[in-house]
Amino acid sequence: PALEAKSKYAGELGVQAPLGYWDPLSVMAVENDEKFEYFRDVEITHGRVAMLAFLGQVVTRAGIHFDGDFEGVAYADIPPGFAAFDVMPAGLKADILATIAFLECFMRDIPGTGNEFIGDYRNDWIDFGWDKLNAEEKMSKRSIELNNGRAAMMGILGLMVHEGLHTNMPIVGQL
Repeated sequence: PALEAKSKYAGELGVQAPLGYWDPLSVMAVENDEKFEYFRDVEITHGRVAMLAFLGQVVTRAGIHFDGDFEGVAYADIPPGFAAFDVMPAGLKADILATIAFLECFMRDIPGTGNEFIGDYRNDWIDFGWDKLNAEEKMSKRSIELNNGRAAMMGILGLMVHEGLHTNMPIVGQL
């Protein structure tokens, strides 16, 4: 079935079946390109963070940890999820916050560096073969990243809710 166009953004990346253009709260009822670009940038950033968070949960719950320790606390002794904050040394928490602050301040689109789209933070610095792809392959990869980010946001939210339920059951064992 054809997707119903409700907005000038109905043809943008990420609009696809079965939902089509989905704006249930009419946030974009007043069409504003700057606002749309801001929301897309936020969605991509949150998706990337959620993909890393979900992967981190899966890896640490599988028992894979860095070797060594930080301020006398072995990385293997730091549990996954929210419980990590109770065990984690203050210096490690500070390192995490400093890394987040650095990324927020410096991993942004730098005007004049030839970035192609919102969320393209290469800034004429790193490529990984992106420039060798044709337009269709680039659009496909951007769509895949956007949808994987959306799935990861739901996935990490589910893991956080599960952890908050305090069922003492493994995630995979929940029915």
